[in-house]
Amino acid sequence: TLVGNMGMNARITEFENGKKIARFSLATDKGNKDGDSTNKTEWHQVFAWGNLAQFIEKYGEKGKQLAIHGRLVTRTYLSREGIQRKITEIEVKHIIGM
Repeated sequence: TLVGNMGMNARITEFENGKKIARFSLATDKGNKDGDSTNKTEWHQVFAWGNLAQFIEKYGEKGKQLAIHGRLVTRTYLSREGIQRKITEIEVKHIIGM
């Protein structure tokens, strides 16, 4: 479960079968233990399918605060240069606070 702000408007992809996927970044802040007011921002790559993707497309926007509950997914892909890379993302299962 993460609570943060959307770092960008979601990129929506619609497939031939009509299903959608929404991809966006989520910024979360981690406060320091010593009481310093400086926060460290961490960035997460997030995606959602189907009805959640449609919900994010309709109501999500850069800066919007939300809470997501999901699971980590690691996948491999080929970069534009043809190099195989790995990425770990969060697949949204539930969303609150938009």
